[in-house]
Parts: sequence; C-alpha cells; structure tokens
Amino acid sequence: MGTSVFYLVAFLSIFFSLMVIFAKNPVHSVLYLIVTFFTFTVHYILLNAQFLAVVNFIVYMGAIMVLFLFVLMLLNLNTDNEPLKSVLVKVVGIIGGCCLVVTLIGSLKATAASDPLILVNPNLGLVKNLGKELFGPFMLPFELSSILLLTAMVGAVLLTKKEKV
Repeated sequence: MGTSVFYLVAFLSIFFSLMVIFAKNPVHSVLYLIVTFFTFTVHYILLNAQFLAVVNFIVYMGAIMVLFLFVLMLLNLNTDNEPLKSVLVKVVGIIGGCCLVVTLIGSLKATAASDPLILVNPNLGLVKNLGKELFGPFMLPFELSSILLLTAMVGAVLLTKKEKV
C-alpha cells in the first residue's frame, strides 16, 4: 500500500512540476507550484518527517506561494507588456535545459548503482525528538534566535511607522 501511494504521489509531483514549466498563464503556474509543494508534503509524511511536512505546508504553501500569487496578480502581466525575448536568452535557456538533462541522467545512473537507504532510527523525523533537542542542549541558541527575530520584527514596525507632523 505504501509503495503504491509513493509512486502515485511521485507521478503527481512530476506531472504538476511539468505543468508549472509549461503553463502559459503565470497565475496557473503558481497554482500548479502550490499543488507540487503539497505533493512534497505528502512525501515528507511518507518519510516520517512530520516537522518538515508541517513547515513545508505552512511556510511554503501558506506564505511564500500566496505571496507569489499576489505579486503576479498585482503586476498584471499581459503579452502586450512583455518585451520580445532575444535570441541570446533562448540559446541560454536551451543550454541550461541541456545541462539539467545531463545532470538528471548522471544522478539516475548514480542512484541505480547505490544501495537503498535503511533508516536506523525510525523516530528520526518526529516533532517530539526535535523539541527534545531544541529545548535541551540547544536551548540558549534557540532563545537567542527568537530574541533576534523579535527585535527584527519590532524594528520593521518602527521603520514603517509614519510620524505625525
């Protein structure tokens, strides 16, 4: 059962990532990217990496991709506004695509020769274990980073606040 779900989600990941590339409308491309990130979340759940699944779902799908969608809607991209692409840009794109294909072929050959990974600790990606590490030996750096983020947030609010004249 788990293997068939993995192959189904892997197929959907590849399909929707190709739809991101080949979609004509940039808004549709961002929506396909959101679905692709959702399939990555399912992969993380299948790999028992619950924290990565939640972070991927909240941060990437919930914040960054919605921000991309709003920026694209605000830009109002039309074919009339987009300048014609030069021949140099097309040639660089073809060279980059060929490099990607060569890299994919090399990585597929390398994975065919390697042994499958056997997980020694099945509780590796659980949130409980991450919490024990964060609030155990890494308590001081964790709290210092939270104070740094709080200071940055207060600074951003103070910078955007307009003074009354």
